[in-house]
Amino acid sequence: MVKAIVGACWGDEGKGKITDVLAEDSDIVIRFQGGSNAGHTIINEYGRFALHQLPSGVFRQNITNIIGNGVAFSVENFVKEMQYIRDGGVPEPRILISERCQVLMPYHKELDGLEEARLADKAYGSTKSGIAPFYSDKYAKIGFQISDLFDDKDAIYERIDHVLGLKNVLYRELYHKEPLNRDDIYNKLMEYKEIVAPYVADTTTLLYNAVKEGKTILLEGQLGSLRDPDMGIYPMTTSSSPLAGFGAVGAGGIPPYAIEKIYCVVKAYSSAVGAGEFVSEIFGDEAEELRKRGGDKGEYGATTGRPRQVGWLDLVAARYGCRVQGATDVALTVLDALGYLDEIPVCVAYELDGERIDSFPPTAKLKRCKPILEKLPGWRCDIKGIKRYEDLPENAKRYVEFAEKHLGVPVTMVSNGPAREDIMYR
Repeated sequence: MVKAIVGACWGDEGKGKITDVLAEDSDIVIRFQGGSNAGHTIINEYGRFALHQLPSGVFRQNITNIIGNGVAFSVENFVKEMQYIRDGGVPEPRILISERCQVLMPYHKELDGLEEARLADKAYGSTKSGIAPFYSDKYAKIGFQISDLFDDKDAIYERIDHVLGLKNVLYRELYHKEPLNRDDIYNKLMEYKEIVAPYVADTTTLLYNAVKEGKTILLEGQLGSLRDPDMGIYPMTTSSSPLAGFGAVGAGGIPPYAIEKIYCVVKAYSSAVGAGEFVSEIFGDEAEELRKRGGDKGEYGATTGRPRQVGWLDLVAARYGCRVQGATDVALTVLDALGYLDEIPVCVAYELDGERIDSFPPTAKLKRCKPILEKLPGWRCDIKGIKRYEDLPENAKRYVEFAEKHLGVPVTMVSNGPAREDIMYR
């Protein structure tokens, strides 16, 4: 069986923990898109870890972890993360990297920073991890697949010259910087080749056979539905598709019909890192209180450290996110963070130009939307440590069931704390 774990809204929903929990009974975990621009926080017997590129199955010894062809693969970050988990006492994981995966180059990061600086107050809120320039090059067909690193020297230099013919126009004319040097690029690619050689595999054939053999495979996405470049809050999106439907492409070797379960992770309130429309956002002291109580160490980005935008649960956005993901199940996370409130506002609809709407509109209309809030009674106690859904306070169960009704998808998992064991099943 193939299962996808994806985000409903802006990302930051707690997908890493859900992947880690479901990995216990899985054979393979695959990161199918994105790069090192967003992190997954996981707490287990080894400690607390913020992963950015490694699949969340690396803490389980029974797992084959795959970095799929849809990932923006940073070799430098791969080396750092592998050392990071080793230093944390984690046994060496089994990791394979798709030979069709493309390499994020140092100039991608540099160009990302230069472009954000050029845009100034019109910037897209990039983490400056090189993601947009990487995917631009991939689809312009001027990227480097890992398999290219093992080609002959003349072929690699020919490809480098083609790339630099375009890149150096930007460096000289737009950013007024020194041009890139072809030998420097070649030497960097050879350095990457030596590092990745032990991990590179034909993962397409491996996955094709794994599906045929009925193995349990988890597809792990980054960010969430609203950061999708087609279905999200464009242009304040990421540059790859975080939708489960893309999982079959970004993983490689997975037929779409093999994806039987799609776990859409919904946070019990809303949060986001990065720019873009956020209808249910709150501000000031009210926001800071929620930010401090959220997550396991507050609402600050696992990659950037930036304070996250926070707001009340937006059921319009989350319902839309579940629909475009094709969710079969919802995992509701961080329910425990709301235990301090007497009443909990929930966004149940939007007001657009004086009219109530229940659907999630494109960005041009979303800018004019205001939240329509409904208040639910709080439970005023700490629910961490509760293991059975039936043992939750009545108002906590009422909150979950209210969300489930509006989402139109069964809430089958409820997370009430940061640790692996802080999970309830329905």
